[in-house]
Amino acid sequence: MINEKLPVVVIGAGPVGLAAAAQLHERQLPFLVLEAGAHAGAAVSQWGHVRLFSPWRYNIDAAARRLLDAAGWATPDPDRLPTGAELVGDYLEPLAKLPDLADRIRYGARVVALGRAGIDRIRTAGREQAPFVVRLADGTEISASAVLDSSGTWDTPNVLGANGLPAHGESQAAHLVSAALPDVLGADRVDHAGRHTIVVGAGHSAANTLLALAELAGQEPDTRITWVTRGSTIDRAVGGGDADALPGRGELGTGLRLLVDSGRVELVTGFGVHAVRTVDDTGVELVATDGRTLTADRIVSATGFRPDHRIADELRLDLDPALGCSRVLAPLIDPNEHSCGTVRPHGVDELTQPEPGYYPVGMKSYGRAPTFLMATGYEQVRSIAAALAGDWTSARDVQLDLPETGVCSVTLTDDRVDDDPQSAAAAQPAGSGGCCG
Repeated sequence: MINEKLPVVVIGAGPVGLAAAAQLHERQLPFLVLEAGAHAGAAVSQWGHVRLFSPWRYNIDAAARRLLDAAGWATPDPDRLPTGAELVGDYLEPLAKLPDLADRIRYGARVVALGRAGIDRIRTAGREQAPFVVRLADGTEISASAVLDSSGTWDTPNVLGANGLPAHGESQAAHLVSAALPDVLGADRVDHAGRHTIVVGAGHSAANTLLALAELAGQEPDTRITWVTRGSTIDRAVGGGDADALPGRGELGTGLRLLVDSGRVELVTGFGVHAVRTVDDTGVELVATDGRTLTADRIVSATGFRPDHRIADELRLDLDPALGCSRVLAPLIDPNEHSCGTVRPHGVDELTQPEPGYYPVGMKSYGRAPTFLMATGYEQVRSIAAALAGDWTSARDVQLDLPETGVCSVTLTDDRVDDDPQSAAAAQPAGSGGCCG
């Protein structure tokens, strides 16, 4: 049980953060959601043009659905694949506006540091009883009984460098490098129409961008597309095709294979990026670790994401040295061993840190592992909310039905892991029924 005079602070009003709010509300626990953006699902909105590969039936948290249904919500077609924008507009924003949640969500509230009242990281005596101190960018401090950090990884993408370090010259060429999932058919069209774009990466973010660029090339014939992967094959990106348990994801891979086989996309494999150079300030050159070079007008870096734990520097964390997730959780989600469909359901026990009451959840809880599913995040916060309410029987009854599929069964020897936002946005059996990154 927790100090019920203080709120449980939830960082982030994305799908998992709002699911946490709904679960805490059902448990009649006080809570406060702090969202850095201007509205619910602000990070999802940045890839709102992308269509998820999981249908609506897998993208809605159970407690959130109960709240929405009680308010007369118009349930989306359960078999339809929503875009990120529809996930926000048709689900997250209506959920956030419900009277039970709305006055407990603050927007424009960026958390910059966490601590314990009157206690630094060294001191043990009285630690568990001391409230959390949640400091915002404007200097405001909020006392909390517990903290669920669902701030995600969208703001901390991986670099282009093949060894995990920024490629030489990467920062100097930043004006010619787009982050994952640019809106090439909309807001970012001018950067790519009639020009040569290199997409670096081998996950679903890369696949979505390549398919959009191919559509753009059909409208603008001078548009050229090169796909660069560090690995020697594209099997992971192509996935299971018609055999995929999620047809939307299977179609993504099938379409990608057709683009390569038809020559509409030039594929360059085994290309580990060593350096990035500007060419007359209007073009960009990639240099591989083996000395090969490629020149284009624009680069799209679809190399995945990583967690940022700096706000918790004054808390006691036990993180896996490779993945940057809970040390207990790491062997259950290690992408060297597991695919989306083989990750065991987990909850409060696997996410508990040495700092009592602090829980990284959602995409951030997986660190650099790409096997996170939105439904997994929903089950995480359900379990934690039950534990905070003292219902340990329910907290430890963690369950998740995931479709078995070989789509995500890859090892890191082939290519950089791509922590795709779509995996977070698919929800129950695989982004939860929606799957992997």
